[in-house]
Amino acid sequence: MQSRFNGFLWGAAFLSLALGTSQASAADLGLMASPAAVGNCSELVFVCENGKQYPLCPIAVSVAGEVVTASLHTGRHGGAHVRLVPMGVGYRYAGRGIWLDGFRENALLNFGKHSQIACTLAH
Repeated sequence: MQSRFNGFLWGAAFLSLALGTSQASAADLGLMASPAAVGNCSELVFVCENGKQYPLCPIAVSVAGEVVTASLHTGRHGGAHVRLVPMGVGYRYAGRGIWLDGFRENALLNFGKHSQIACTLAH
Protein backbone atom coordinates (compact mmCIF):
# COMPACT_ATOMS: atom_id res chain seq x y z
CA MET A 1 0.00 0.00 0.00
CA GLN A 2 2.84 2.39 0.91
CA SER A 3 4.70 1.78 -2.39
CA ARG A 4 1.52 2.36 -4.43
CA PHE A 5 0.97 5.68 -2.63
CA ASN A 6 4.61 6.69 -3.20
CA GLY A 7 4.25 5.85 -6.90
CA PHE A 8 1.16 8.02 -7.09
CA LEU A 9 2.99 10.94 -5.45
CA TRP A 10 5.98 10.64 -7.80
CA GLY A 11 3.65 10.46 -10.80
CA ALA A 12 1.73 13.53 -9.67
CA ALA A 13 4.95 15.46 -9.05
CA PHE A 14 6.33 14.53 -12.48
CA LEU A 15 3.06 15.48 -14.19
CA SER A 16 2.94 18.87 -12.47
CA LEU A 17 6.54 19.60 -13.50
CA ALA A 18 5.87 18.52 -17.08
CA LEU A 19 2.78 20.67 -17.37
CA GLY A 20 4.31 23.62 -15.58
CA THR A 21 7.37 23.87 -17.82
CA SER A 22 5.49 23.40 -21.07
CA GLN A 23 4.10 26.92 -20.83
CA ALA A 24 7.50 28.63 -20.99
CA SER A 25 7.90 30.78 -24.06
CA ALA A 26 10.78 30.38 -26.47
CA ALA A 27 12.35 33.58 -25.15
CA ASP A 28 12.61 31.99 -21.70
CA LEU A 29 14.43 28.92 -23.01
CA GLY A 30 17.35 30.61 -24.76
CA LEU A 31 18.62 33.97 -25.93
CA MET A 32 16.97 35.13 -29.12
CA ALA A 33 18.91 36.51 -32.07
CA SER A 34 18.27 37.04 -35.74
CA PRO A 35 20.05 34.74 -38.22
CA ALA A 36 22.02 37.80 -39.37
CA ALA A 37 23.54 38.05 -35.86
CA VAL A 38 25.85 35.09 -36.48
CA GLY A 39 29.40 36.42 -36.11
CA ASN A 40 28.19 39.79 -34.78
CA CYS A 41 29.24 40.55 -31.20
CA SER A 42 27.29 43.77 -30.66
CA GLU A 43 23.74 42.38 -30.38
CA LEU A 44 24.09 40.43 -27.09
CA VAL A 45 26.29 42.07 -24.45
CA PHE A 46 26.22 41.26 -20.73
CA VAL A 47 26.99 44.22 -18.47
CA CYS A 48 28.15 42.91 -15.09
CA GLU A 49 28.52 44.27 -11.57
CA ASN A 50 32.31 44.16 -11.82
CA GLY A 51 32.11 46.97 -14.40
CA LYS A 52 33.04 44.79 -17.36
CA GLN A 53 31.08 43.95 -20.49
CA TYR A 54 31.03 40.43 -21.89
CA PRO A 55 29.77 40.11 -25.50
CA LEU A 56 28.16 36.86 -26.61
CA CYS A 57 28.90 36.24 -30.29
CA PRO A 58 26.48 33.74 -31.86
CA ILE A 59 28.01 30.93 -33.88
CA ALA A 60 24.80 29.02 -34.64
CA VAL A 61 21.17 30.15 -34.39
CA SER A 62 18.21 27.75 -34.54
CA VAL A 63 15.27 28.14 -36.91
CA ALA A 64 13.26 29.60 -34.00
CA GLY A 65 15.97 32.23 -33.45
CA GLU A 66 17.61 30.80 -30.30
CA VAL A 67 21.37 31.10 -29.97
CA VAL A 68 22.55 27.48 -29.85
CA THR A 69 26.33 27.93 -29.74
CA ALA A 70 28.31 31.10 -29.17
CA SER A 71 31.61 32.57 -28.17
CA LEU A 72 31.59 34.41 -24.82
CA HIS A 73 34.35 37.00 -24.81
CA THR A 74 35.79 37.39 -21.33
CA GLY A 75 39.21 38.89 -22.05
CA ARG A 76 41.75 39.77 -24.69
CA HIS A 77 42.42 36.22 -25.90
CA GLY A 78 39.30 35.49 -27.91
CA GLY A 79 36.22 33.87 -26.49
CA ALA A 80 35.18 30.78 -24.63
CA HIS A 81 33.04 28.42 -26.71
CA VAL A 82 29.66 27.98 -24.98
CA ARG A 83 26.63 25.89 -25.85
CA LEU A 84 22.96 26.15 -24.88
CA VAL A 85 22.04 23.55 -22.26
CA PRO A 86 18.31 22.73 -22.09
CA MET A 87 16.79 23.92 -18.81
CA GLY A 88 13.23 23.85 -17.49
CA VAL A 89 12.99 27.62 -17.21
CA GLY A 90 15.63 30.13 -18.21
CA TYR A 91 18.82 29.39 -20.09
CA ARG A 92 22.32 28.11 -19.47
CA TYR A 93 25.26 28.55 -21.77
CA ALA A 94 28.10 26.32 -20.62
CA GLY A 95 31.69 25.99 -21.71
CA ARG A 96 34.94 24.71 -20.25
CA GLY A 97 35.23 26.27 -16.77
CA ILE A 98 32.58 28.93 -17.43
CA TRP A 99 28.79 29.04 -17.56
CA LEU A 100 26.07 31.65 -17.76
CA ASP A 101 22.71 31.06 -16.07
CA GLY A 102 19.87 33.44 -16.76
CA PHE A 103 16.23 34.23 -17.09
CA ARG A 104 15.30 36.89 -19.63
CA GLU A 105 17.67 39.87 -19.14
CA ASN A 106 19.07 38.83 -15.73
CA ALA A 107 22.02 36.44 -15.60
CA LEU A 108 24.75 35.06 -13.38
CA LEU A 109 28.18 34.56 -14.93
CA ASN A 110 30.16 31.78 -13.25
CA PHE A 111 33.92 31.44 -13.55
CA GLY A 112 34.35 28.01 -11.99
CA LYS A 113 32.71 26.90 -8.75
CA HIS A 114 33.71 29.82 -6.54
CA SER A 115 33.38 33.00 -8.62
CA GLN A 116 29.96 34.37 -9.63
CA ILE A 117 29.03 37.79 -11.03
CA ALA A 118 25.52 39.23 -11.52
CA CYS A 119 24.90 40.62 -15.00
CA THR A 120 22.15 42.15 -17.11
CA LEU A 121 21.68 41.75 -20.83
CA ALA A 122 22.01 45.00 -22.77
CA HIS A 123 20.25 44.78 -26.13
